[in-house]
Amino acid sequence: MMMKSIRSFAAAIAFAMCLPMAAHASSEKSLYEQLGGKESIRMVMDDFVVRLKADPRIGDQFAATNADRLASQLTDQVCEATGGPCKYVGLDMKAAHAGMTITKAHFNALVEVLQTSMNAHNVPFDIQLEVLSMLAPMHRDVITVR
Repeated sequence: MMMKSIRSFAAAIAFAMCLPMAAHASSEKSLYEQLGGKESIRMVMDDFVVRLKADPRIGDQFAATNADRLASQLTDQVCEATGGPCKYVGLDMKAAHAGMTITKAHFNALVEVLQTSMNAHNVPFDIQLEVLSMLAPMHRDVITVR
């Protein structure tokens, strides 16, 4: 089941890499607006952090994390990256994850949890693909164990 999810995710990311240009050409709204703005992004991030902390595959990575602070930083990061008015002032991904033991399996689990949170908040699939394609390049800086 996990392998099927990873393959589905990989296919979705490959497909999504082609979407941003076409999606922006066909829509006047920014990705930030399509996500419903900062309040909607925050609701997804609050849900996401709760699910991360509870996930048996990666929850231990977040055990000592302040959930509200993490959700706030993720909200600002997604808000800014999607064209919103927010300014992310946290560490870059490489610095934020230095010294942590993060594998590709951890990263894939995190993506699955994010997809679950977006589904729970009715984010349309094409918008999810845009968000995931925007976040996918971060794997280079987040995965610390190769």
